[in-house]
Amino acid sequence: MCGITGFINNTENTEAVLGRMMDRIRHRGPDAEGKYIDSSIALGHRRLSIIDVSSQGDQPIFNEDGSLVIVFNGEIYNYRSIREKLIEAGHNFRTNTDTEVLVHGYEEYGDKLLNMLRGMFAFVIWDKNKQELFGARDYFGIKPMYYAMMDGSFMFGSEIKSFLEHPHFKKELNTAALENYLTFQYSVGRETFFKDVYKLMPAHYFRYRDGKIYIKRYWDVDFNADNTPTLDDWVNRISDTFRDSVKAHKIADVEVGSFLSSGVDSSYAAAVAEVDKTFTVGFGTDEKYNEIGWAKEFSKAIGVGNESKVITPEEYWGSLPMIQYHMDEPLADPSAVALYFVCSIASEKLKVVLSGEGADEIFGGYNVYSDPDGTFYDRLPRTVKRFIGAAAQKLPARRGVNFFVRKGKDVEERFIGNACIFSTDERKELLKIKTSAPDPTVLTKPYYDKVRNKDDVTKMQYLDLHMWMAGDILLKADKMSMANSLELRVPFLDKEVMELAEKIPTRYRVTHKTGTDDTKYITKYAMRLAARKDTPEQTAKTASKKKLGFPVPIRVWLREDKYYGIVREAFTSKSGEKFFNTVKLMKLLDDHKNGKADNSRKIWTVFTFLIWYRVYFENEGKY
Repeated sequence: MCGITGFINNTENTEAVLGRMMDRIRHRGPDAEGKYIDSSIALGHRRLSIIDVSSQGDQPIFNEDGSLVIVFNGEIYNYRSIREKLIEAGHNFRTNTDTEVLVHGYEEYGDKLLNMLRGMFAFVIWDKNKQELFGARDYFGIKPMYYAMMDGSFMFGSEIKSFLEHPHFKKELNTAALENYLTFQYSVGRETFFKDVYKLMPAHYFRYRDGKIYIKRYWDVDFNADNTPTLDDWVNRISDTFRDSVKAHKIADVEVGSFLSSGVDSSYAAAVAEVDKTFTVGFGTDEKYNEIGWAKEFSKAIGVGNESKVITPEEYWGSLPMIQYHMDEPLADPSAVALYFVCSIASEKLKVVLSGEGADEIFGGYNVYSDPDGTFYDRLPRTVKRFIGAAAQKLPARRGVNFFVRKGKDVEERFIGNACIFSTDERKELLKIKTSAPDPTVLTKPYYDKVRNKDDVTKMQYLDLHMWMAGDILLKADKMSMANSLELRVPFLDKEVMELAEKIPTRYRVTHKTGTDDTKYITKYAMRLAARKDTPEQTAKTASKKKLGFPVPIRVWLREDKYYGIVREAFTSKSGEKFFNTVKLMKLLDDHKNGKADNSRKIWTVFTFLIWYRVYFENEGKY
């Protein structure tokens, strides 16, 4: 795992500028650094040595005649088989790295190489002869890639913060991103919080030449159920495919460990991978917020050691500026901080860990997926539900009423992902500024349009795979691991696992069976059965245990005077008053402290933005 940065060369003191940009992302690769500079381009690389740990693996790397040069962030798990084909085609290799496979593979296959890869990646290749830059990002967006065109310079890299060191970079807040963020809790789509800075979206590549950029999607998920196999067949197929993925994801010249929570995803990965160490964090002693005891028991049962840490409130709150610095953009997911600390304790022992991200999105694991057709009420005619829902919407909001309001809407109207913090009306009332942000449904519509003929569960999964997972789950996974110079690998997010999962019928992803038998699950049904099959008998209960998901007690903390005071100070600060209606902010905070409402998610979303804004716009990108 590494970090890349660079620019099409249109500046003075190129080497010094590139050096400062590389220093900004040193945490991504502390083992080595490399540069390529000519009159047209500057490429920088920071290396975390995982495969071919000798200096032969240092980047940039060239093809035989030096006409192509690459910098690469990620791992290609099937690079050895591609390497053999390239050798048969006449290519000569100087290293044993997956990076060199990419540069030769691009020379041989062009952009068709991308669909041959199994792994996580973000890379750029400079073609000296064509004076063209080619860049690509992996299927799911596991590895990040950003770009910007400013004052004649085209910049690109793993993290936006590296752009701050370029003399042509103009730092300006994208206010539309702020308004969208208040609803989604993360930065949505290709735009970022920095005006004119963009994400290369997952499964896309670009070509940049003569001042123009061309972008194309090269792969997409295709849910197309195969109803022929039995449930047992699917369970066996999941077992075989996931085991193969874990084996591939363990390829490294260094030790590999695993994160471990009390949920089935990380437990399944840890048990199958047969790692030597697992890593867990928690808060206090309350089992609602602490999975350490369970993780130690599970680790003992599968014969591995467990390293753990209890995060104190002081550590959590004290780390927030640093966390938002590493994120590049504000992310209001409280679990990001817990992820940072579990990465920290893992990085003290090794360089590579496995984690369970992606299982919920591809196998149908979120509880909200059980909502469609989950009750007798769902079988009423659509017109009846819409009529009742419209009537219920006129009543004061409460739990029973909200049920009818929700059921009266189509999935495209009610579901924008796993987080919906402020409604469109609420965010406009809260903001002092006017923005060009569209309604959330405008952002979700292109994805729903691609699965318009699918069932509601599949629609929700498809949306989450493209928005929630890339914007929240994988963002924090990459940024928090790399902040600790740790490579995080996600064996569920494997191309071959996805190709299997997209064929599983919905009834085996989300089932509505009920009963006392703990094998009768609601979500991730077939995958849970596969986990039971592959997990030691004494620990099989994990397949039915509800995952806590890095739970953080912010709801409790925000009712304590100390942390209430910290948030109050931020809400009434100059930046708070600049962007928000402070009276409304304080009502949210006071109502929560006094127990009138649970406003913790809304409070945290605004507070997180204000921390991020202070770091990047008031402290010049320092924490």
